[in-house]
Amino acid sequence: MNAPLTSTRPEPAKPAVLIVDDEPDLLELVSLTLSRMNLRTRTAPDVGTARKLLKSEPFDLCLTDMRLPDGDGLDLVAWIQENRATVPVAVITAHGNVESAVRALKLGAFDFVSKPLDLGVLRKLVGSAIRLGAGSPDACADPTGARLIGRSTVMEQLREMISRVSRSQAPVHIFGESGTGKELVARMIHESGARREGPFVAVNCGAIPTELMESELFGHKRGSFTGAVADKKGLAQTAEGGTLFLDEVADLPLHMQVKLLRVVQEKTVRPVGESREETVDVRILSATHKNLAELVAQGLFREDLFYRINVIELRVPALRERPEDIPEIAQAILERLGRRSGLQPPQLAEDALDLLKSYPFPGNVRELENVLERALTLCVGGVVTAEHIKLRTTTPRPSTSVALPIATTAGNAALGEHLEEIERDAIVKALEKTRYNKTAAAKLLGMSFRALRYRIKKLGIE
Repeated sequence: MNAPLTSTRPEPAKPAVLIVDDEPDLLELVSLTLSRMNLRTRTAPDVGTARKLLKSEPFDLCLTDMRLPDGDGLDLVAWIQENRATVPVAVITAHGNVESAVRALKLGAFDFVSKPLDLGVLRKLVGSAIRLGAGSPDACADPTGARLIGRSTVMEQLREMISRVSRSQAPVHIFGESGTGKELVARMIHESGARREGPFVAVNCGAIPTELMESELFGHKRGSFTGAVADKKGLAQTAEGGTLFLDEVADLPLHMQVKLLRVVQEKTVRPVGESREETVDVRILSATHKNLAELVAQGLFREDLFYRINVIELRVPALRERPEDIPEIAQAILERLGRRSGLQPPQLAEDALDLLKSYPFPGNVRELENVLERALTLCVGGVVTAEHIKLRTTTPRPSTSVALPIATTAGNAALGEHLEEIERDAIVKALEKTRYNKTAAAKLLGMSFRALRYRIKKLGIE
């Protein structure tokens, strides 16, 4: 009788974590917690021992205290970035010592956890780090790079930065003009990192009425105010395990900036009407087209919050800074518009490309898409030429009122089309000024909400 076949495939090695601390009780607590997560642990009481172990053994994570007998945890973070850059490192900070945590994140630390240790927070941090290092071969790759179109030097540098910050849990602030694709960059950071399996929750801070903002972001308890007929999760809790993207963060009122600061520092939220705080495991990404440093100087944005969310800053270049990318972007837009309308995408004639490349595009990629969408409706024969391209001759800055821009056409446009172009630009400006709050935009334009909604649909703005 043949003996039963047995597998000779070796068991996969357990992920290894190096814990660096000179407190025996803390070492024992963390080691026990991680062993229950099926992780192998090694311990080191000081920086010197930690370096020796990191040189001689492979690790999937290093967890280090800030104060050590022979040095500072920041020194170890810097050494790991220089010598073992593929090993995520997280720091244990004293309660309230957020400045040290921010410095560690700037040096390249993956994340931080505060004393006294919340074991739930610790387990989530370690789980994220292990997924980042061992989840899949392309964990650090850019799986959505095809969506960030362009081969210019500035775009290659942006992709490189996205790849680097995706390996961290540090807050990232994305800065760039309107229409450059800041939310796309935020999504790429999320999808390239350890949180890619979690939710990506985008919040337009300028579109939420001030009186509802706290409830929308942090949730509320039943009966906490008129109309609160049931408990409700906030957007921060909805992003649990993933990424919370705060678009137009400069529009947060000061009282909400204080509450957001607590989310970043303590990783806790308090729903409206609740007496206790809840822990949240989210990565904070933010964006704005405004200059936050100037707003801080004017007293319109809290300096402490600025430094917390601006640990890493990514600048998204304007389209006029990379005109060599316009042909590739334009063709991709036309192909997408063609698929959406069920038409064969047209080609761009040389004179059309020359016209596009010579225009500064104050509205960036978003404006380019609008221009091409109009051109698509005008062209015949499957080729977009210069006569189909309609560009603004002036690019006034937004003011307190909505100015009607002067429009021109490359060819001889009919009066009706000319007036529609002026109307379309006025509506787009009003929507951009009010952060796409249609009720506010209608008021700014002096028309009813219903009339604005009709014009938006008729003019194909959405």
